[in-house]
Amino acid sequence: MNSRTRHLELCRILVDANHAYYVLDAPTLSDDEYDRLMRELLALEDAHPELRTEDSPSQRVGSEPVGALPTYTRTVRMLSMSNCTDADEFADWAGKLDTFLKRDEDADDLVFFVEPKLDGTGLELIYERGQLVVAATRGDGTTGEDVTPQAKTIRSIPLRLRVDDPPASVSIRGEVVIAKTDFEALNQRLSAEGSERVYANPRNLAAGSLRMLDPRVTAQRSLDFFAHSFGAISGTSASVQPASQLGFYELAARWGLKTHPEAHRAQGVSATQAAYDDLVARRHDLPHEIDGMVAKVDSFEIQDLLGTRTRTPRWAIAWKFPPIERSTRLLEIEINVGRTGALTPVAILEPVPIGGVTVSRASLHNADEIDRLGLKPGDKVLVKRAGDVIPKVVKVLEAGDGEPFVMPDQCPVCETVATRKDGEVVTRCPNFNCPAQLEGHILHFAGRGAMDIEGLGTKLVQQLVAGGMVRDIADLYSLTAEQLEGLDRMAQKSADNVVAGIAASKRRPLPRFLNGLGIRHVGSSSAILLAHRYGTLEAIATASEDDLLAIDEVGPEVASSLREFFDRTEVQDVLRRLAECGVKPTPPEKRTEGGPLAGEVIVFTGTLPTLSRDAAKARAQRAGASVGSSVTKKTTLLVAGEKAGTKRKKAEELGITVLTEEEFLERIA
Repeated sequence: MNSRTRHLELCRILVDANHAYYVLDAPTLSDDEYDRLMRELLALEDAHPELRTEDSPSQRVGSEPVGALPTYTRTVRMLSMSNCTDADEFADWAGKLDTFLKRDEDADDLVFFVEPKLDGTGLELIYERGQLVVAATRGDGTTGEDVTPQAKTIRSIPLRLRVDDPPASVSIRGEVVIAKTDFEALNQRLSAEGSERVYANPRNLAAGSLRMLDPRVTAQRSLDFFAHSFGAISGTSASVQPASQLGFYELAARWGLKTHPEAHRAQGVSATQAAYDDLVARRHDLPHEIDGMVAKVDSFEIQDLLGTRTRTPRWAIAWKFPPIERSTRLLEIEINVGRTGALTPVAILEPVPIGGVTVSRASLHNADEIDRLGLKPGDKVLVKRAGDVIPKVVKVLEAGDGEPFVMPDQCPVCETVATRKDGEVVTRCPNFNCPAQLEGHILHFAGRGAMDIEGLGTKLVQQLVAGGMVRDIADLYSLTAEQLEGLDRMAQKSADNVVAGIAASKRRPLPRFLNGLGIRHVGSSSAILLAHRYGTLEAIATASEDDLLAIDEVGPEVASSLREFFDRTEVQDVLRRLAECGVKPTPPEKRTEGGPLAGEVIVFTGTLPTLSRDAAKARAQRAGASVGSSVTKKTTLLVAGEKAGTKRKKAEELGITVLTEEEFLERIA
């Protein structure tokens, strides 16, 4: 048998075995036999590189690292979904569909297709003539990141569709997830290895693993992919065009794609409610984390009649699960010192599983919150994960025998006398050189929303501060690879990468640099505002308090904080040394003159369905608006997302126009 024939045979055997194991859950080869055949294939391709193809099983192991993820712009937007939280809201949504379609609401016979709402990260696969050519993250719906090399390592994603006459082009959309058991095993391994990155939940791990610059790391993460819909399809006969969501699932399965086994049809509101209740009861028994149920109108013809809004389809809704609550024991209350010097009490809990995650800590925010709850060490408390993510102590169930908590009068790290200003609820350490604050300063400065310094993580920063190598952010720019090589888990290549990342940050945009300085009350939106108003760091640093107050969106708190910060001798010294090291922030992009939001003062609040807060602010700025951080009489527009809170209430009291994200996007379109 010649090399080409053997290569074709090995590919066929391994592709079939891969599909049987990862999609059908019916293994045909033992692990040892699979590994032996894969080693033979790799050796054959090393000896004959011309045999290696894009859809070879060898592509599953991961290619060389890339410097950055390229972007991918799609022609058919990936939409988000509106959501509901109870049966009444779902029935109301279904009733609106009947009204739109001019159907008899009492018939209750509209057929829905229901499936678990997997708690992962969205991915689109583009196949041309059956071969996978692009895999892209959701991004903002139109533009995502090209993660094709990473996606090829996911065994449930076919590199070639299992069909003899594939469409000329088809895009398949779905969710990348990781099983609960694999998530726990990986976190345990990372922790045992002393890794600085232990993931908070399976969703974060799936998203982070898919965006790894080194696909070989992605290959080790046991990711899975479940297809749920078409993006677009062309160049195929009508006979393979499904007429319904169920038809898509059946077609996807024939093509070798994995679909969720819990998905099924439900006729009418009552049957859909029963499907939801069943999922709620069994959610913890399923292998993957889910945070709700998706209900779609099954018929594609009816979907087309219903159409879409700007960002959401009318024919689909996400029915979210209620938060999970569990009781446990409050063991003690610790104090955490943040980068702004805030002393934050943290509840140390007897570990308790909540929604597939073991919770052992929860922020208590401040001393007033502890007094409100009446918390003492030893109390039996009720804990919930807000949004199934953030642990929160809800109330005391049973009083223990511990002593009442008293806020310390000095910083637990540097022992400086703590202060609490009149009118504030937070106690702070005023020592700018407090080691705990310094670690926070550096991590914030190096974060993605600021200077975005790759590789400068928690463990490394702790070593730099503890060893006296970095006493402030300016010291970062004097570090050498030789200094870093002697630190824990820092080989030559890692050290070189960190130094290169620090050097690359010297010309970051001024708003990001200003945000990275960590000035109290100055977040990303205030930084953008100040950067556009003054243009240079020098102008901001020397602006008087009266000059700052003359800006519509700057209040006394921000103006006072800015002057207090830039008047400090140690801050002036740091800024001088940063400049000497070549750190020169670039001026911000000019706003669009006469844009659709020219003259508007806009504030964002709550969780937006598709846009991150920074992305929404940037779009508003480009459309000519000024972005504020709080609602005042000068605010003209409020964009409110989920859990908008007090800002929305204040805006309504002041008669300020309140927009949804969809309405905001329509205004700037």
